[in-house]
Amino acid sequence: MNIEDYRDFCLSLGGDVEEKFPFVKFKHGESVLVFYVCGHMFAFFDCDSFSVVSLKCQPERIPTLREQHSCIGLPYNESPRHWIGIDPQLASGTLLRDLTRNSYQIVKTKYAKASRRPSRQ
Repeated sequence: MNIEDYRDFCLSLGGDVEEKFPFVKFKHGESVLVFYVCGHMFAFFDCDSFSVVSLKCQPERIPTLREQHSCIGLPYNESPRHWIGIDPQLASGTLLRDLTRNSYQIVKTKYAKASRRPSRQ
């Protein structure tokens, strides 16, 4: 999947998806595009290389995914306990879309619930 198609896919996941370049003040971070839902990251990659897409994932799924797919490895600059890195050039479009949708759902479910809780007074 190419970078434009992947960006379009991320934005198509819902009207609540935002994209930003939040690391422009950091050396080597100015070209990192991040996708957010409920104000929290669910996917990001470096636009200059598009060699690793970092995605949230259920910790119990990560070892199996890495065993089954050589395109899945460590995330870029995130905890490998909760994140995976996927090579978008080697991964099938179906796998990349499925894992991105999964990441979006993990983050949305977690933070949408948090925003609905009544505040403590």
